[in-house]
Amino acid sequence: MSCVIFGAGKIARGFIGHLLYLSGIEFTFVEKFDGLTDLMNERGQYTVNILGNEKENCVVKGAKALKFSEKEKIAEAIANADAVFNAVGGKNLGEIVPYLAAGIELKAKKGGYINFVTCENWKQPADILRNGISEIISDEAREYFENNVGITEAVIMRSAIESSKELLEKDPLIVNVQNFWELPVDASRIKGSLPEIKGLKLIESFTGFLERKFYTYNAANGTVSFLGALMGYEKIADAAHDEKILEILDGVYQETARALSIKHNFPLEEQLAFTLTSKNKLQDYTIVDFIERNARDPIRKLGKDDRLVGSARLVLSCGIKPENLSIAIAAAMYYYNETDEFAIKLKEMRENEGIDAILEKVCSLEPNGELGMMVKEKIELLKSWGYIK
Repeated sequence: MSCVIFGAGKIARGFIGHLLYLSGIEFTFVEKFDGLTDLMNERGQYTVNILGNEKENCVVKGAKALKFSEKEKIAEAIANADAVFNAVGGKNLGEIVPYLAAGIELKAKKGGYINFVTCENWKQPADILRNGISEIISDEAREYFENNVGITEAVIMRSAIESSKELLEKDPLIVNVQNFWELPVDASRIKGSLPEIKGLKLIESFTGFLERKFYTYNAANGTVSFLGALMGYEKIADAAHDEKILEILDGVYQETARALSIKHNFPLEEQLAFTLTSKNKLQDYTIVDFIERNARDPIRKLGKDDRLVGSARLVLSCGIKPENLSIAIAAAMYYYNETDEFAIKLKEMRENEGIDAILEKVCSLEPNGELGMMVKEKIELLKSWGYIK
């Protein structure tokens, strides 16, 4: 058994690679940054620390990586793999398409099935890869690609946290991760079968599961991050214990839970119980996670299908007023960090073009529509609270 993992970042090392290692499956990273690849090959191992459960800490041995420049070796690794994973960041998916296509073309000559599993916090990553590969795959390999290649999605529910300087000095590849072990994967898109991997959970009704996670976990994370930033907090767990933020967060959970229950026919009590797993994660002091990391790139996170506006639109479509989500959206519009180019751009747009321009150009909302008006009302509310000027 062997697998390939595109990306060698914290999730790739601290979750996918970790689970494969514990499952006794050999794997190779494919990494864009040569320095990280060299470090991986030089050290040949890295440490995974499980936050709050030290007895599960693990040294992943036999780690190796290929550089993007090693195109032939990458194609061979894919052709010989039982599965290929990617955790490169959604906006970088296009960069790996040529490598996947080359590997599939080589695999087509050998026959059999192969599955690609996207591990991205991104909208429809499997479709991005499949459409991209379809555009460039050779005519000789097209039939194989269409019939024998599965491109499916996983939901990443384990957080990976930046390590301290002291730990990085001992092991520059060390990863601190949440004590969470399940890797839910869309079963409907698999061709043949996936290897037996620790924590792998095949989900048949995946669309509902994906939306459930995204509009619960991501909406909550955005709420805590952007309100926490306005209130001067640095760490997620500290912000998630603030009484005012908790009041709004609980309102967000209620709004999204009711909407998801209506749309996917989940029992409301079951969905509300699911929100507690999100809340517990946000409030877990063993997960030392920073608001700056979570609030980064506010323009993307204010997109019409993303965590806040997307959630509010879902809630509104179910006949529910997204009062608390509108507060979170308002807070996100005023997020600023001088080291974040997108936060700088957002501030410039806000000061030069106004809130209506952000609603229209960033959120794809009608400024005088129902949700647009609600957000503007909540901006005034945040001003009355003294959180924004």
